[in-house]
Amino acid sequence: MAIIKCPECGHQTSDKAPVCPSCGVEIAGKITKCPYCGEIYFKNEVVCPHCHKAVEYDIEKEDTSQIQENINDTATSKELTVSDVNTTITETTNNNDNNDGNINKKNNKTTLIVSIIIAVVVLGTCLYFYNNAKNDKEQEEYEFAMRSDDPTVLQTYLNNFKDAPQEHLDSITAHLERLYKQDQDWINALVSGSKVALTDYLATHPDSPHRQEALEKIDSIDWEQAVKLNTTDAYQMYVDAHSDGAHYEEAMIALKKIKSGEVSADERLMISSIFHNFFVCINSKDANNLTSNISEYINFLGKQNATKSDIVSFMNKLYKDDVENMVWSIPGSYDIQKKEIGDEQYEYNTTFMAEQKVKKTDGNETVNVYRINAKVDPDGKITELSMTRIVE
Repeated sequence: MAIIKCPECGHQTSDKAPVCPSCGVEIAGKITKCPYCGEIYFKNEVVCPHCHKAVEYDIEKEDTSQIQENINDTATSKELTVSDVNTTITETTNNNDNNDGNINKKNNKTTLIVSIIIAVVVLGTCLYFYNNAKNDKEQEEYEFAMRSDDPTVLQTYLNNFKDAPQEHLDSITAHLERLYKQDQDWINALVSGSKVALTDYLATHPDSPHRQEALEKIDSIDWEQAVKLNTTDAYQMYVDAHSDGAHYEEAMIALKKIKSGEVSADERLMISSIFHNFFVCINSKDANNLTSNISEYINFLGKQNATKSDIVSFMNKLYKDDVENMVWSIPGSYDIQKKEIGDEQYEYNTTFMAEQKVKKTDGNETVNVYRINAKVDPDGKITELSMTRIVE
């Protein structure tokens, strides 16, 4: 046995191998070695593919030449009889028949071996492609399961691919355990009904399939709290936290309604500043600034459609000839009622106490207390003002 290069593919193989293990071409009995250049090539080729010299391998011609030589030797030998010649020819013929039989048996055996080898190769190829297809299917199902958040999908993979690579089985199992734990955490947060628990759940499981449901639960909890408190701050907090919440429109309506009747700190400061300025101007006899917060037409001390000039005249009448000095002050707080008269346009009705201290030229002092009722429009102008003296 010798190691040769396959004439078909060039890979090394044995000259006794039935077929080349690389390309599957038949080797044993099908090749020859060129006596001129030593190249190995197939017997069915007419000439050597390397040196292009012909070598005849015709078994029948070789056998016929041998028979012819035997006949010639018999004819020239005087010692042989006709009987001997016939015997020789018969033996030669029998030998040829035996050789043909041996060749046929050898060819049948080679054909059987080649058929078996081909069958094995075909079977191996089928198994190879089957395994490849199975592996591709397993890889595809593995990737799909790892992307899924459905425990059923992961469990189906484990049931269908029990012989999958161990690292795949471990990854799927770990992913499944995480989902089960995530579901348990969700159940705990859901049962608690607490905003804190739901918020913690989302922080721990930001990609949870229950994320939207958790956000809706938090939205509902915040809305219930806003309705319970029913204050501007409560509704404003809900609106700020849930710009796309399920109750956003309701919150805006409720907020607007409350604002229409709820006086804010800024609004109280505005009302206080208007009347503080009014009485300070009377104290200083400042006619120019006295009417800065007065509407063009005002219901003043019972007079309808009074003008700013009427307000200045009122101030001048307070300062009689015997009045040396006068000080108005507002010792208490304001009772303010708010009313919506347009889209986010509000009118303010206020009541408060004002104290008047008058120092006369004779040195006497008098103190008068008045209840002031007034109305301020959305532009911050006084539209009504009445004064009632409180007699103690």
